[in-house]
Amino acid sequence: MSAVSDRYSRQVLFERLGQTGQRRLGASSALLVGCGALGSLVSEWLVRAGVGRLRIVDRDFVEESNLHRQVLFDEEDARHAIPKAVAAERRLRAINSTVVVEGVIADVTSDNIATLARGCDLILDGSDNFEVRYLINDLSVRDTIPWIYAGAVGSYGATMNVLPGETACLRCMFETPPPPGTSPTCDTAGVLGPVVGVISSLEAAEAIKLLSGRRERMSRDLVAVDVWEGRVERIRPRRRSGAAERQGGRQGIAGGEDVCPVCVGGSFDHLEGACSSRAGVMCGRDSLQVVPASRTEMDLEGLARRLAAIGEVTANRFLVRVRVGHNELTVFRDGRAIVSGTTDPGEARALYARYIGV
Repeated sequence: MSAVSDRYSRQVLFERLGQTGQRRLGASSALLVGCGALGSLVSEWLVRAGVGRLRIVDRDFVEESNLHRQVLFDEEDARHAIPKAVAAERRLRAINSTVVVEGVIADVTSDNIATLARGCDLILDGSDNFEVRYLINDLSVRDTIPWIYAGAVGSYGATMNVLPGETACLRCMFETPPPPGTSPTCDTAGVLGPVVGVISSLEAAEAIKLLSGRRERMSRDLVAVDVWEGRVERIRPRRRSGAAERQGGRQGIAGGEDVCPVCVGGSFDHLEGACSSRAGVMCGRDSLQVVPASRTEMDLEGLARRLAAIGEVTANRFLVRVRVGHNELTVFRDGRAIVSGTTDPGEARALYARYIGV
C-alpha cells in the first residue's frame, strides 16, 4: 500500500466512503469563505481527509484573542499579525502536502465572489456576517453551486446545507438579515470553543459527503446546538415557493404570496451589489463612513451596554462611540458608523461587522 493510501487507510475502511469516495474527494475542489473559528477547523478536517483543492479567502489577520478557538493559528502568528489566509495556507500545506491549498487575502464582495468560486464544487461558510452569507446564497442559487451555512456565537451554533433546486435556500429561512446592532457577535457576546468544534465538525462531515459523491446522504435540516444547555434541535426549512412555483416562476410574487425572492423569484440583489454596505472616505480625516445595506432605527442604549464589554464607551441620544485598539467607531441611530483609524474600506466594513453586526 502506498504512502498516500496509508494516509487515508482508516477513512477508506469506512465502507460508505471507500476507495471510490476517496478518489472523488481527491478530485474535488472547495471554496472556504472566512478562516476564523469555524473556517480553521473545517479547513483542517477537509485537508486531512484529502480534498483535492481548497481555496481559502479571508480579509483579517491573526490576533491573540483568536487563539482559544481558531486552531490553525499560534502565538507567533498573532505576534506578527499574519493574515489568516497566509497562516492557514502555510499550516495546511504542512499537514498535507498532497492537497492544493490556496490562501487569498481579500474581502469577499459582489465584484469578486464569482471569480473566487469558479471551478469549485462546494462553498463553505466560515464568515462572520449575513451580508456575505446572502451574497454566497445568491451565487449558489444562480450558478447551482451547493453551499453550507454555519455560524456560532456564545454557546449556540447552527448549520444548514443549501442544495439549489433540492432544498430551501438561506433566504427561505431568513428572508431579511437582522438589523445592525441587534444580533450578538463573538466580539460582543463571546463564544465557547466547544460549540465551534461541534458545528465545524458537522459542516465538514456534510462537505465530505458531497465531495465524495454521496450527495443523497446530506442533511436537509437546519441543525442547531447549544453546548451549554446540552440541547440539539433539527428543523426542516420549508422552501418558500408560494404560488410562483405552481404558476410558473415569477407569477404570484406581486400578489403577496409567500415566495422566496432568490430560489423561486430569481432575484439576486446581493450578487448585483444592490444590497451591499458601503464604506466611503471622510474628507480630510483618517476615517471612513460605513453605511449598512438596510437603514434601521438602532437601539443605541442597548448597543452601548453590549459594547461596554469591549472598550471605553461614550453615548448620548444621538450616537454611541467605542474605542477598540487604535480604532474608534461612532454609530448613529440610523445605523451609519464612522470608523476612525483606517482608510481601508475592507477593514472598516470588517470592524463594523465584528462589533455592530450586519
